[in-house]
Amino acid sequence: MKKKLLSIVLAAAMTVAVLAGCGNKADQNANAKPEESGQTEAADTTEADTSAQEGEESGEPAAAELDTSKQVEIVMYYLGTEPAGQQVIWDKLNEILLERLNCTLKVNFISFADYPNKYPLLFSSGEEFDIAYAASFLNYSSLALKGAFMELDELWPAYAPNNYALASETAKKQAKINGITYCIPSLNRTYSAYGPIYRKDLVEPYGFTKDIETFEDVEEYLDIIKENYPEMQPLSIYSMGSDVDDCFMYYNGMYPIKGSQNDFFWIDPTEENPKIVTYYEYAKTPEFLEMMNRWNEKGFYPKSALSDTDSKKFNNGIAPMLMHNVDNYVSSAVTNPDWDVSYTNFATDISNLSFTQDAMVISNTSKNPERALALWDLLTTDEEVFDLFYYGIEGVSYELNEKDEITMIDTDNYNTSSMWAVRNSEYLKNSVGTPDYYGVLKSEWDAYIKEDQGAQKYRSLVIDTTAVETEYSACLNTHQQYWWPLELGYTEPVEGLKEYQSMMEAAGIEKVREELQRQLDEYVAGLK
Repeated sequence: MKKKLLSIVLAAAMTVAVLAGCGNKADQNANAKPEESGQTEAADTTEADTSAQEGEESGEPAAAELDTSKQVEIVMYYLGTEPAGQQVIWDKLNEILLERLNCTLKVNFISFADYPNKYPLLFSSGEEFDIAYAASFLNYSSLALKGAFMELDELWPAYAPNNYALASETAKKQAKINGITYCIPSLNRTYSAYGPIYRKDLVEPYGFTKDIETFEDVEEYLDIIKENYPEMQPLSIYSMGSDVDDCFMYYNGMYPIKGSQNDFFWIDPTEENPKIVTYYEYAKTPEFLEMMNRWNEKGFYPKSALSDTDSKKFNNGIAPMLMHNVDNYVSSAVTNPDWDVSYTNFATDISNLSFTQDAMVISNTSKNPERALALWDLLTTDEEVFDLFYYGIEGVSYELNEKDEITMIDTDNYNTSSMWAVRNSEYLKNSVGTPDYYGVLKSEWDAYIKEDQGAQKYRSLVIDTTAVETEYSACLNTHQQYWWPLELGYTEPVEGLKEYQSMMEAAGIEKVREELQRQLDEYVAGLK
């Protein structure tokens, strides 16, 4: 059982303490009974204190006593919409939480349509709550530096010891801003893989039987679709811009300095002291723009793509190709088992995405941070509780086959949780229909990734734009206004690129670059 792994890790790294509450003693490992974990129940508080002291003297973080004598409600916020049948899952989960931690969980949802406005208000309104989802696209670092989150350097190992023991040193480093831990990073390994997802079954009758490996192959594929399927839009692009530029940069070994897509600063991670470049000075940008201008003229996507809100063109059969991540490939293959869905990773320097891409924070207004962390420990390191929170109830919201692959059922009422920070790679289940190729890819990437090489070396760099917040915001808006139509070939390549440069310079890009280069140089110096 995967649960047994936690006992081994904990025995090596954590001491046993008492869960004081209602006059009963319990194993500090709230995720397993003593007989399951192989740990010995502490005899009394004095023994627990002695064990904690020994842990501190040895340099290892020690689990702390958790007072569960008072029943409390832990309030959690994350993005999404509550499924119609979710209450039956909350009820079952709360039965377990009352028994194990003498608390209940209340989840509040912020819709994806509302999060740009409502999420920041959580931390400026003074509302008392405990747990929230955090991510770079939610301005995690900026909010942390403004005091929105509790500092967790002492609290995390003390009250979520199992989670702390399983987190990699890379993840712990990534969770720090200016040397202080403000979040608990995900235990889930994700990858920077990005590339074309495409239907091979549509082009094989026309002699295209090879795998796509280059942008020339992509264009050849799209030509066949355009000629033989006039009712289709060959390449899926909609109002959030194109992903082709990201794929092009990854294909050429470049790394986005902020670690995420849709930004405008890149470095070459093979350089000893990399310098930040942007699109208008990157040597291969003219080549890229000429290609996209040609694709536009060929009609691979409509002139109105940037006003089209349909993000599901691939799965609804309108567009046979999109460029996205490997998870999108898997979900598309699972959703459409009758299609031959294929995938190519165009990121030549593959790396693990930051473990703080999906993270958990404790609000600075929390009245019960210790209990909230103990609850998080349970959700992320007990397989039974994780399954309940993330997937729901077997036979009600999901079913498993003989290979432990999962199928979500009654999707009108149930779905997997959108609290993505809770995911643990050890517990995630493949969906029925997941391509075998997915496992092959992950094995190849795990063998390739090394902490001290290429893009992976820069994943622990957390860029802070606070000092240039006004200029950076202006640059983002300018980038969207001028680069998005330029990269789709709606603007003449040479003059359009000059205009883009002029407008970005007017927005303050050089001031932003100077600040980010300073942070990059400090980071590189610290690696030597």
